[in-house]
Amino acid sequence: MSDSIFRKKTVTQILSDAADGESSKMVKTLGVRDLTSFGIAAIIGAGIFSTIGLASYNGGPAVSLLFVFTAIACVFTALSYAQFASTVPVSGSAYTYAYVAFGEIFAWVIGWALILEYAVSNMVVAISWSEYFTSMLSGFGITFPKYFATDYGSAHRAFDLVEQTKLAGTSLDTLPENTRVLAQAWADAPTVGDLHLIANLPAGTITVLITALVYIGIKESRVASNILVVLKLAVIALVIGVGAFYVKPANWSPFAPNGVAGVLSGVASVFFAFIGFDSISTTAEECKNPQRDLPRAMLYCLAICTVLYVLITLVLTGMVNYKELGVSDPLAYVFQKVNLDFVAGVISVSAVVAITSALLVYQLGQPRIWMTMSRDGLLWKRFSTIHPKYKTPSFATIVTGFLVAIPSLFMDLKFFVDLTSVGTFFAFIMVCAGILFLDAKGLTAQSKFKVPYINGKYIIGVVLLLVMAYALTTGNLIQTLESKPLLIVFWGVWAVLAVQGFRYNFSLLPVIGVLTNLYLMTELGASNWRIFGIWLVIGLAIYFTYGFRKSKLA
Repeated sequence: MSDSIFRKKTVTQILSDAADGESSKMVKTLGVRDLTSFGIAAIIGAGIFSTIGLASYNGGPAVSLLFVFTAIACVFTALSYAQFASTVPVSGSAYTYAYVAFGEIFAWVIGWALILEYAVSNMVVAISWSEYFTSMLSGFGITFPKYFATDYGSAHRAFDLVEQTKLAGTSLDTLPENTRVLAQAWADAPTVGDLHLIANLPAGTITVLITALVYIGIKESRVASNILVVLKLAVIALVIGVGAFYVKPANWSPFAPNGVAGVLSGVASVFFAFIGFDSISTTAEECKNPQRDLPRAMLYCLAICTVLYVLITLVLTGMVNYKELGVSDPLAYVFQKVNLDFVAGVISVSAVVAITSALLVYQLGQPRIWMTMSRDGLLWKRFSTIHPKYKTPSFATIVTGFLVAIPSLFMDLKFFVDLTSVGTFFAFIMVCAGILFLDAKGLTAQSKFKVPYINGKYIIGVVLLLVMAYALTTGNLIQTLESKPLLIVFWGVWAVLAVQGFRYNFSLLPVIGVLTNLYLMTELGASNWRIFGIWLVIGLAIYFTYGFRKSKLA
């Protein structure tokens, strides 16, 4: 079995490796309150201050229901994560869980996908932080040079577009204001020869500072996260409390102006707003009682954030017409509309705080995944080095800092929001499927937390037949498959789950987790799938040239 790519680690092996390795030196300091705080910090980041506006613009007030639907999808996944965290309380998150359930090659693929998810998430978050930070400074009358707060490519493209518009004799007023601002930044930027010196310094700087904090220690990171989360929740309470007095119920009609399609068009951005609850599982080896506290914290932070998201969406769409919410800073915008500029200013400051805390949690999570992969021999041994004084994975933390800071200085990564979601959905599906496998093999009998069992023996197949019959009678099935060919994968997986569920009495909730995540995955763009495929090919090349030979199981 040692020469197979499907070789597995037992729960006993993983716990033994964690106890005997470098990571046994890590400080166990986190309780359920700290973990819940980390979860809230990760979930309520850039999403609530930006993407919530675009989702409301497309779907109307009914987007509040989309938050509930997406949260339910996340709950099924969170329950599966919670059972795994209770069974295998180590820092590898979905990577470790896949190692136990499916074998080494699947563990590597998940670990590689998580590296992409965390790195790209942090690049996007760092760039968002820069935008809010410079916007906050301008609110205080401080002008930060735009050429030191944007990326080279965006400024160059904007300048070329302005020049083409001038040559065509068209008024520059036809171009978006942001394009004109970026073009001016290119023109104003200092030069060395023909090279324009343009970089997003705030994004790079905040990444370095957060990395330094994470490097120094988990206790310091915990204190900073708790303070930032308290401030963030206070501002959200202010938004809901004050905004409620300016709600006009007439703005909630029509509730779903663009129908179900309009509501579902916000799936990627709304889901992006929920990504993060899984990141707390990466801190398992620094928890006082991970088997008890991790499951609780995941469910607590999801419940709290869902209620806040729904209330904020209803307040936003009640204060102004949904058609006005297609802006990058919807919370500040609605309060400016009702002449509460002071509240709008407080929101701008709090957005910087909120995004800082999200950056902290993601920057905390990635080094711990690398540490676990290194401990298993799949990555270079230095990634599992624990600092003798600070008790953190020092080398992995420094590499994470460089990996996020350098691209965020020079690249425009908004496109990668969907790409982040692809990797996350993939990890979520594997975790839910892993619970089905372990339960079928009887390997989670000792777990202190288990997903509530509902026998899906008949339900999975019967519901599939009913849904397919409805789709065929309405004539939507063929039409939908032509417009979204990825749905073929969804229907195929559902059919396989129906057959296997009948054979092995699958638990219904993890099956729903697999199917909801897979369906949401099909809503993402094909271009993101292609880039994700390229990333996986690179990862497999590294695995077969290094990890397969160096693995401890070899």
